[in-house]
Amino acid sequence: MAKVAVVTGGTRGIGAAIAKALKNEGYHVAANYAGNDEAAKAFSADTGIQTFKWDVSDYEASKSGLAEVEAALGPVDIVVANAGITRDAPFHKMTPEQWTQVIDTNLTGVFNTVHPVWPGMRERKFGRVIVISSINGQKGQFAQVNYAATKAGDLGIVKSLAQEGARAGITANAVCPGYIATDMVMAIPEEVRTKIISGIPAGRFGDPDEIARCVTFLASDDSGFINGSTLSANGAQICS
Repeated sequence: MAKVAVVTGGTRGIGAAIAKALKNEGYHVAANYAGNDEAAKAFSADTGIQTFKWDVSDYEASKSGLAEVEAALGPVDIVVANAGITRDAPFHKMTPEQWTQVIDTNLTGVFNTVHPVWPGMRERKFGRVIVISSINGQKGQFAQVNYAATKAGDLGIVKSLAQEGARAGITANAVCPGYIATDMVMAIPEEVRTKIISGIPAGRFGDPDEIARCVTFLASDDSGFINGSTLSANGAQICS
């Protein structure tokens, strides 16, 4: 019987690539999104992947949304916590609202996504938790104190969940992408993109499908002894 996978932020960018890759591997996939109904509708029409709308920063909304997924597809076996936002500003100009919005989505959102399905994973003695962190959670970044804090916190989450879940057959791992050629990155002015690429030893941006392949491996039965780990996919950028 095919396993069920949920991908938050799963209708665009890296999340969309992950959702499609998991479907291609034979999983029943649910793609979560927060607000762009048109993009979600187009994604579902193009891929046949069901979409579910909720805000990961809201625990009750996440709990209800995941219950809808389970009612439609079955118990959740794999969670890919990918949803994230940025509210960049130098620290001396960062507002409490910018801090809180990013913390609520990128960090608390991981709790809200995993916590409701964790008991079921424990009961069934199987689960895969995969959190999409970032190179900026490993090395920090100017004007991203909020974002870097959440992505560093995500690494602490998977290390701790791994220790709690291992005896129940649950793994928890993180993927830390570097600069990936999503629509958001490619919208950066060309001269800025050229400067960014000059700092990547591989000499290019990553492709969303390359991150998706990391996730499909960590979701598979073959990765059962990999737990509490961080997989960096950044073209050899220094990240610590």
